[in-house]
Amino acid sequence: MVSITKIEVQKNNKSRYSIFINRGQGEEYGFSIDEDILIKFRLHKGQQIDEQELLELIEADEERKVYHLAVHYLSFRMRSKKEIREYLLKKDKLEKYIDIAIRKLEEEKLLNDQEFARAYIQTKLLTQTKGPLKLKQELKEKGVNESIIHAQLAEIPLEHWIEKCKKWVEKKGNHSSRLSRRAKKDKLIGQLYAKGFSDTMISEALKGEQGIEKGDDEWEAICYQGEKIKRKYRHLKGWEFKQKCKQALYRKGFTLDLIDQFLEE
Repeated sequence: MVSITKIEVQKNNKSRYSIFINRGQGEEYGFSIDEDILIKFRLHKGQQIDEQELLELIEADEERKVYHLAVHYLSFRMRSKKEIREYLLKKDKLEKYIDIAIRKLEEEKLLNDQEFARAYIQTKLLTQTKGPLKLKQELKEKGVNESIIHAQLAEIPLEHWIEKCKKWVEKKGNHSSRLSRRAKKDKLIGQLYAKGFSDTMISEALKGEQGIEKGDDEWEAICYQGEKIKRKYRHLKGWEFKQKCKQALYRKGFTLDLIDQFLEE
């Protein structure tokens, strides 16, 4: 048995209390507990506590501390269950206390992977250009169940994704990149794939895209690329020089007619 000799509120945390005890060898610091645990167990000075009760006190307080850690982590933004678990594990908390905290957060509607997925998708739609495949990948990495992800993404019509693609292509496609039309288009397609858009979305978005199909800057592009290639093969002469330049420009997506025109000039 131990006897509680003193209960003091902590200076740096007014919701926690330091408990001093006497095991028969004089007063010593015993442990600290949350205010809720203090009230729940009705602790007071002079109270006698056996080892089993002491263990229950410490366990109840650890549960409370893990829960508070999770709530603090949630205060910055919504989290998935996996994110909460990984965070608490990094804080060296035991699985049994983590399970209790997660279960309590779910009961209190503070943790819900379905709501998390919905909010995550809507935030990304408003702030970034990302397709459904990329969002699905990111949510899976955060531990959200695939059926939940599918259900949330299914609420967004195909037309919305296509329009998202179009706006991005209009913004990027009209910038002079000193690339051939074909190379520019290939680059845009590759970037859209990386952003998580599907074949259907990309092909629909690129239909009639004037920023790519018009050849207004094609001559400027071949002059820029051609001069670099000519410098590269300047050690060659005559037919060999011309063929090397021609092959290199063709690989960069320029038409043979335009290449011949450039080399003739």
